[in-house]
Amino acid sequence: MYEKFYHMTHTPFSRKVPPEALYESKAMTDCLGRLAYVADRQLFAVVTADAGCGKSTLIRKFSASLSKEKYIFLYLSDSKLTPRWFYKGLLDQLGLESKFYRGDAKRQLQKEIEIIRGVHGQKVVCVLDEAHLLEKETIEEFRFLLNYRFDSESPMALVLVGQSELWEDKLRLKRYDAVRQRIDINCVLPHLDRAETEKYIQSHLTYAGIIDRELFSRRAMDEIFRLSCGIPRLINRICEKSLMYGCQQNLRIIDDQDVIYVSEHEMLRGGEQS
Repeated sequence: MYEKFYHMTHTPFSRKVPPEALYESKAMTDCLGRLAYVADRQLFAVVTADAGCGKSTLIRKFSASLSKEKYIFLYLSDSKLTPRWFYKGLLDQLGLESKFYRGDAKRQLQKEIEIIRGVHGQKVVCVLDEAHLLEKETIEEFRFLLNYRFDSESPMALVLVGQSELWEDKLRLKRYDAVRQRIDINCVLPHLDRAETEKYIQSHLTYAGIIDRELFSRRAMDEIFRLSCGIPRLINRICEKSLMYGCQQNLRIIDDQDVIYVSEHEMLRGGEQS
């Protein structure tokens, strides 16, 4: 609706924005560089951030950056993931029917990875999303999976992605010492600062075809940053609802008072109206 009013070629703040058009902060660029190293060296990494701070965006960009000829990318997101379903999920993505028992499935996966590496010359990169919700048994299983050939090499790159409590509250517990000691790289995505928030908004507007004209005033940008605390997911929601409001009110430029009105009447604190 508002796209036509503002003469947009694409919807700027949707989940369908392609990876190459997504804003890349300095912190995200750093994380992508480190994850590229993790993929190449087949290491064990942990990525954490507060809810809405760009973990999914990072995964999308990371996946898109990997050469399809060189890497096989596997992705799982299941808060109730058990060791058996972990192996089954990976084997399913590799086009194989998993053995029933955990030990058999693990050996089956390791054998397939050896074929991928030795015969096809490819490397496996596995990303586990929502890892802060995983149970102890599943987290412990990663240690046994990565303990390969007497701990001399890793069969794959493994990346755990989760909210901040994954690192701050869970992996720092003594019972996870053996797992934590195997982590090669820890990446953290912070909130965007004020300047990054404006760049984020402008990059999405540029993707939508808004170039060389102001749509949000500087004071509106200030208010969006204040309300969102630099969390990209909230920035998207505030901007989208502000554009809808602006369209309804025939506003060519959205000011801070418009953003405040939208936040007070169309959004709940910390999220979207139910």
